[in-house]
Amino acid sequence: MFSKVLHHATGFRRCTLVVAMALMASLAALSAAAPALATPKGEFAVFANCPLTSPELKACLIAKTESGQFTVGKVTVPIKNAITLQGGFSENEETGALNFVGAADGNTLSKTGQPVPGGLAGLVNCPEISNWFERITCELVFENRLTGVNATTELAAPASSIGLNEENLLDQTGTALSLPVKVKLENPLLGNECYIGSNASPVVINFTTGTTSPPEPNKPIKGSAGTLESNPEGNILTISKNSLVNNSFAAPGASGCGGIFSFLIDPLINAKLGIPAAAGHNTAILNGTLKQASAKAVKAHE
Repeated sequence: MFSKVLHHATGFRRCTLVVAMALMASLAALSAAAPALATPKGEFAVFANCPLTSPELKACLIAKTESGQFTVGKVTVPIKNAITLQGGFSENEETGALNFVGAADGNTLSKTGQPVPGGLAGLVNCPEISNWFERITCELVFENRLTGVNATTELAAPASSIGLNEENLLDQTGTALSLPVKVKLENPLLGNECYIGSNASPVVINFTTGTTSPPEPNKPIKGSAGTLESNPEGNILTISKNSLVNNSFAAPGASGCGGIFSFLIDPLINAKLGIPAAAGHNTAILNGTLKQASAKAVKAHE
């Protein structure tokens, strides 16, 4: 009896092994047959993160901000490191409105830090705290060599909430680009949740290439549509020396700075930056280059 059971068990193991080997061979063959994910080649390589799998996608675009500034309250942060906005858009056939579609890898707006002038010492001044215990605590924690602070603009809503109007961009009128953002102040001592704005309450900036009409004390500033060119085949459009501006948005106060010490640090940062700041006290200028190609052309060059 035992020998029969052993015989059946041995046969079962052999059968299982054969099935497993056959399954592995099939998977290997399938893997070999499956092509690698295609990426655009040549001058179309810049559209590598275009969401080509999105239904009804009309065009791919990538915009690089190469210079400019953000002024929030009393502090101006120059844009020294390039910021990338990428993705694509579809078009509502009835209204002609463009619907933004985020980048294939999810990095629609690059999280590119910009150095804040003065660093941590310029934002956190412990001697300003009147309570002696809180002042000493602040000095022990924040007065050290970790002084660099970066301001990183992040998307604060789904990519579909980005507004794009190319007609306004080229005509230098109305809103060309609408961005819902929040600004993260980055320093090891400020923690990971030090933000101006949030997902729940984003700072919405409506950029124009035309002339702004801000409330006082800000004065009107002018953007620029830039220079429109195409490659020899006419399937890639480039807008260079483009300038998007806005100086009529409001900025909220900072929150979550310093982790458990945020009750000390948030008020100091707000006082230094002059926030919350009503409309008329803030400015955003984005200077750069935009490239666009039809989704069909990008697919053809994979």
